Amino acid sequence: MAIILQETQRAVFYAPFYAALALGAYKDEGLEIILKSSTRPDDAARSVTEGTADLSWGGPMRVIVGRDRDTQSDLVCFCEVVTRDPFFLIGRTPRPDFRFADLFDANVAIVSEVPTPWYCLQDDIRRAGLDPQKLNRTQARTMAENAELLRHASIDVVQVLEPFAQELVASGAGHIWWAAANRGHTSYTCFYARRPILAARRAEFIAMTRAIYRTQRWIYSVGGSEIAAAVSGYFPDIPNNVLVPALTRYQSLRVWGRNPCLPRSGYERLKTGMLSAGAAKLDLPYEQAVDNTLADAIMAQQPAGLTSPR
Repeated sequence: MAIILQETQRAVFYAPFYAALALGAYKDEGLEIILKSSTRPDDAARSVTEGTADLSWGGPMRVIVGRDRDTQSDLVCFCEVVTRDPFFLIGRTPRPDFRFADLFDANVAIVSEVPTPWYCLQDDIRRAGLDPQKLNRTQARTMAENAELLRHASIDVVQVLEPFAQELVASGAGHIWWAAANRGHTSYTCFYARRPILAARRAEFIAMTRAIYRTQRWIYSVGGSEIAAAVSGYFPDIPNNVLVPALTRYQSLRVWGRNPCLPRSGYERLKTGMLSAGAAKLDLPYEQAVDNTLADAIMAQQPAGLTSPR
C-alpha cells in the first residue's frame, strides 16, 4: 500500500527530502511514496492529524504545538533531517563583527510566513542579555517583499532563507550578518506521524528512515552541483547559478544532519525558544515528543549511501 507523504511547503533547505525521491531511495526500499503538496505548513499537520496523509516532514514545533493545543494529540517526531536553523540575517552593509546588539540600531524585517525563525532568533537575543520586544521590527511582509525592500535601502536587515540569501549576496545588495546554523543544534525538520500510524506501519517507516539515512550519507559525499542536479526539478524557477551556491552554503553550515537521530540538545533548544516566545505553554518532554528507535535501528545497520545518477 502506498504511503502518503505530506510536503509541508517547497523550500531549498528541504533538499534531502527531494533528493531521496529523485534518487529513488524509497524505491530501493520497495516503497511507493505519494508526495502530497501543500502551500501552507499548517495544512500539513492537519492532514496528518485528520488521516489524509500518513506522515509529513516539518519541525518538532508542530508536535509541540499540537500537544499544547490538545493534550490528547498523539503526534510524534522521528527521523531528523534538518538539524540546524537554515535562516540568515542579511544586512545592507557588511558587519563582519556582528553582535545581536547591532539589531537595535536598525529596521529589522522578520520572517512572517512561518513562526519558528522568530522563536529561535528572539531566544538568541534573550541569551545575549537583550530584550527582543524592543527591536524596531517592520510590518509583516513576505521574504520576497523584504528582500526587495533591502535592495532599495528601505530597510536595514532582513531575516530570510535560501535562495533569497544567495540572491542578495550575489547581487551585492546584502551581506550575511548571522547564519543561524552557527547557533548549533536546533531541531528544525523531521518526519512526524500519529503514534497509531507509526505503530501500524513501523516496518515501512523504518524503511523510509533507512532511505533518508542513505540520502544523508550521499549529501555529504558530493558537492553542491550534484545535489542541485538531483533536486532542481523541484525548483524550476531557481537558476542553477543560485541553487548550487545556496545548497553548498547549507552543506558547509551543516544544516542537514549526517544521520536520522534527533538529538536532545536540538529539541531542547527549539522548545526553549518556543516557551520564551510564548508560543507554547506546555513543557513537552523530549521522551514524549521524539521516537529515535527507528533511527537507532537503521544506524546500527550502517547502510551504504546512494549513488548519483550517471
